[in-house]
Amino acid sequence: MKYDYLIVGAGLFGSVFAHEAANAGKKCIVIDRRPHIAGNVYTEDVDGIKVHKYGAHIFHTSDKKIWEYINRFAEFNNYINSPIAIYNDELYNLPFNMNTFSKMWGIKTPAEAQKIIEEQISELNIDEPSNLEEQALKLAGRDVYEKLVKGYTQKQWGRECKDLPAFIIKRLPLRFTYDNNYFNDRYQGIPYGGYTAIVEKMLEGIEVKLSTDYASIKDSIDADRIIYTGMIDEFYNYKLGVLEYRLVRFETERLDCDNYQGNAVVNYTSADVPYTRIIEHKHFDFGTQPFTIISREYSSEWKKGSEPYYPVNNKRNDSLYEQYKKLAESEKNVVFGGRLGQYKYYDMDKVIAAALDLCKAENLI
Repeated sequence: MKYDYLIVGAGLFGSVFAHEAANAGKKCIVIDRRPHIAGNVYTEDVDGIKVHKYGAHIFHTSDKKIWEYINRFAEFNNYINSPIAIYNDELYNLPFNMNTFSKMWGIKTPAEAQKIIEEQISELNIDEPSNLEEQALKLAGRDVYEKLVKGYTQKQWGRECKDLPAFIIKRLPLRFTYDNNYFNDRYQGIPYGGYTAIVEKMLEGIEVKLSTDYASIKDSIDADRIIYTGMIDEFYNYKLGVLEYRLVRFETERLDCDNYQGNAVVNYTSADVPYTRIIEHKHFDFGTQPFTIISREYSSEWKKGSEPYYPVNNKRNDSLYEQYKKLAESEKNVVFGGRLGQYKYYDMDKVIAAALDLCKAENLI
C-alpha cells in the first residue's frame, strides 16, 4: 500500500504529527519497536492505578495554545508537583525554597537565607567554575550542594561531580518564598485516564504496527515521507560514532498498604542509596485504593539494545550530533524529530510544539 507518511515512533511527537497529517487527509502508518503506543509517557492501568511505566510525567506548560491542544484529548486534574528529598535521616522540600532553608538552618526570613548562602559562596572563592561541583557550589553554597545536589547528581550521571562539565548545571533555582510548587508554569496536571488514552485518541483511525523495528520494514513500506523519531545515530548505523545516553531502570512493586511515602515523588540525594527516587503512582491521581504501587529508579550507562532515556549533552556528544545533523539535512524524504531524533531533552509541551511546527512546515495545518 502507498502511504504519504511513515511515522517511526508512536510517542508524543510521532502521534501528534500522525494525528494532524491524518486530519489533513494524508495516508499514514505508524510503527514502534515497543509492544505499546505512547513511548515514554506510556501509562498502564493496574487495578485503577495509572502506573507511569517509564518514570514520572507531569504535564506543565505556560503556552496556552499547547494547553488547549492537549486538553482536546483529555481532561486534566489539578495535581501540583511538590517533590521532597531525603538526605540520610533529613527530609527537605523541593525545589530549593524557604521551607528547604528553614529546615536546613533553622531560619525564618528570606534575608537570613540569602545571607547564609552568600557567605558560603564567598568563602569558596570560586572565580570561573571548571566543573559541575564548582558550578553548583558557586550557585547555591556548600550545604545545599552537599545535601541535595552532590549525591543525586553523581547517581544520575554515573560520575563524580568534579568530573562533570560545569554547563550541565547552568542554574540552580533558589526561591526565597514558601512555595513547594516545582514548576512555575501556569498550567499543570495529570490527565484523567493516563497518557496512553491521550495517544490512543491521537492515533484513532490510523494504521499502527507495534513490535516493529524500522530496519525490518523500511524496504517493504512505500511512503513519500518518513518522520523518524528514533535514535539518529542508529538510523545511520552509527557510522560516525555512538551518541551517549543515560538509562533508567525501574523496580516496580505492589505493596499491601494504602500509602507508602505520602507523596508522589521522593528523591534520595545521598550517594549511598543506590536509587535516585521512588515514585508512588497513586498520588498523581489522588488515589484511594487500599494498596499502592511504587517504582524505584536507578540510573546507569546506556548500552546498545537497551532503551535510551536522556542524552548526555557534553561537548563530545553535541559535536557528534552536529555531524549527524548535517547528514540528516541532506535527506530529501526523511525528517528527524523528538528527543532521540534531535538528541535533545524535551518537556512534553515542547515535544508537542515541535511536532506542530513540523506539521506547519509540511503544510498540514
